[in-house]
Amino acid sequence: MEELGRIYQLIVPFYGHEMRFNLDVMVMTWIVIAILLSFGFMATRRKSRLPGLMQVVGELFVAQLYGLTEDAVGKDKVNAYAPLISALFMFLLISNWLGIIPHLHEPSKDLNTTLSLGLMGFVISHYAGIKQKGIKTYIKEYFQPIFFMMPLNVIGELAKVVSISFRLFGNIMGGSIIIMVVSYLTYSVLLPPLLNVFFGIFVGTIQAFVFTMLTVVYISVQVK
Repeated sequence: MEELGRIYQLIVPFYGHEMRFNLDVMVMTWIVIAILLSFGFMATRRKSRLPGLMQVVGELFVAQLYGLTEDAVGKDKVNAYAPLISALFMFLLISNWLGIIPHLHEPSKDLNTTLSLGLMGFVISHYAGIKQKGIKTYIKEYFQPIFFMMPLNVIGELAKVVSISFRLFGNIMGGSIIIMVVSYLTYSVLLPPLLNVFFGIFVGTIQAFVFTMLTVVYISVQVK
């Protein structure tokens, strides 16, 4: 239980201030990136008409995510956004699964990670909206249906970032806390490993998919 509030930080002095970095999250994030790079290398190094297991898994992920992105943004824009969506989903999936491995932790149970990804989706979607509609039409939409609705429309857009980020953070962190508490009460006998697998694979997969699909929806709203 004492691990619940423990954070290993790297503190860097910066012009009279302190920049604090969560070492656990940084290390776990680079582990996820290393896993994804290794998977990409193994899935593409020997491409053939009779694919191996890694190529099949890679093509399955890409084909499904490209299809979902095409349904959301249209066939003419799928190549612009599908690589981002595929990378986002696979990063979140491996991040959420990482906690299954002993002594490793999910980067997505840190709010900085989920909030950064939420802000990334927010910036990309609104940049796409400005590029698609033009700056005048983009700004004009905030004054619809009546001009004094503009503050509420702005708040609504900002609330999307908070909603999508805290949803993922809350679910992953909540699962970690439940596993930790049950492990403490049962001395890590049988139930905690099963809970770990359940939250890691089942809940982790669903949350990665939900976050990714919401990002796709936010982009599609802006480009259509």
